[in-house]
Amino acid sequence: MDLSKLGTETRNQNTYDLDELSALEIIQKMNDEDKKVAYAVEKELSTIAKLIEKCTHAIQEGGRIVYMGAGTSGRLGLLDSVECPPTFGVEPDLVIGLIAGGDNAFIKAVEGAEDKEELGVEDLKKINCNSKDIVIGLAASGRTPYIIGALKYASQLNCTTATVSCNKGAVISSYADIAIEVDNGPEALTGSTRLKSGTSQKMICNMISTATMVLCGKVYQNLMVDVKQTNEKLVNRAERIIMEATNCSKEVATQVRIESEGRVKVAIVMILLNCDVKTAEKRLENSKGYVRGAIEWQKNYLSQI
Repeated sequence: MDLSKLGTETRNQNTYDLDELSALEIIQKMNDEDKKVAYAVEKELSTIAKLIEKCTHAIQEGGRIVYMGAGTSGRLGLLDSVECPPTFGVEPDLVIGLIAGGDNAFIKAVEGAEDKEELGVEDLKKINCNSKDIVIGLAASGRTPYIIGALKYASQLNCTTATVSCNKGAVISSYADIAIEVDNGPEALTGSTRLKSGTSQKMICNMISTATMVLCGKVYQNLMVDVKQTNEKLVNRAERIIMEATNCSKEVATQVRIESEGRVKVAIVMILLNCDVKTAEKRLENSKGYVRGAIEWQKNYLSQI
């Protein structure tokens, strides 16, 4: 492929003099370019929302979100996936990041790995990809063979497939059910897609995982109510979340957190409904894990008796 025809590979006329500038002038120009990213992503919001709806349905039906990419794109998918368990209290295999060349490619480039379609297939087979899963290919260029091979195989499994690229008319888009194409314009440093392209992909991955988890009941108001407490900082965060959600004191938050065995959702429902652990568990079960639903269920129940 003639890469010079890709928008991500063209030269940015605003930064021809990059090597003549001071440190401040360089980053001012970079900052000016970065300001354009959010507006470029904004144009794709309706398509991103469609993908989020599919991801939500997949998880509710026992499926997984699988990010796949090479180089920077692969690292961004991995980054988003590993942040989901501590943030939302989900299992490590619910959101999976696969990178061409394997996990070692996260810290050291594996040359040529992205150029082989069969490696994308092999990586999906290793995780026993199935029809319930969502496979999302991340590629700034929009032409990575590793992604194309994976998408072809995922389609054969009847998976929902999606792509996130930074070129309009991307090759990988034709292999996806949902294609997100963000036109960020040329990079400040020609062809360095870890810059604006990487920023836009990071933003989109954040949107996908965060909005999906909100819709799956992992958030109450704007609070992380399924946060895992693996260190002292996170224990303190859990108690602050309980306090924010219920307007209770620190002492009450600590006591109820302990009673609920660190389950923030249960603690919040206990306080808001003035009930014991078992009742809070039952209310959450009735609402399929949604805190707001548990509270509304109680109100509706009481109004009928």
